[in-house]
Amino acid sequence: MVQHISSSLRRKYPSTQIAINPDTSEWVFNNAGGAMGAMYIIHASITEYLIVFGTPLGTEGHTGIHTADDYFNILVGEQWAFSPPNLTMEVYPAGSVHHLKRGQLKQYKMHKGCFALEYARGWIPLMLPFGFADMFSSTLDYVSVYNTARITAREMLRNLLILKI
Repeated sequence: MVQHISSSLRRKYPSTQIAINPDTSEWVFNNAGGAMGAMYIIHASITEYLIVFGTPLGTEGHTGIHTADDYFNILVGEQWAFSPPNLTMEVYPAGSVHHLKRGQLKQYKMHKGCFALEYARGWIPLMLPFGFADMFSSTLDYVSVYNTARITAREMLRNLLILKI
């Protein structure tokens, strides 16, 4: 499925308009808000990113509070979420979209075998500390920090060069 998404995007959007990461084997661990999974960065720029995130094991954590709208398109599996004062569980099955509006925060759980296509749009640099905090403060997974920073910077730079900024 990931290969299909990546190749379809590359066919639809020429490299003169947007940079799409063609290396679908370039997965890295991601620990953020207490949740752990793996991600493949398809596209990253200053104002948006597109990743596949998930885990075959299941995970849960805090969404963080961000300066971007986040659209979590559930590809397989199921995600649950909630945000007080509404104490009812939100259920997002495969094929649905969990939209986390900028400034909103929730607890979420991705069940065993859940993967999502995540699209964020807004001011992305301010989201990066949340993405790195767990790796610096608890897991000390500097290999994943390095690979995440390297891939994100490379993709952001590729997109800046396309815009000739």
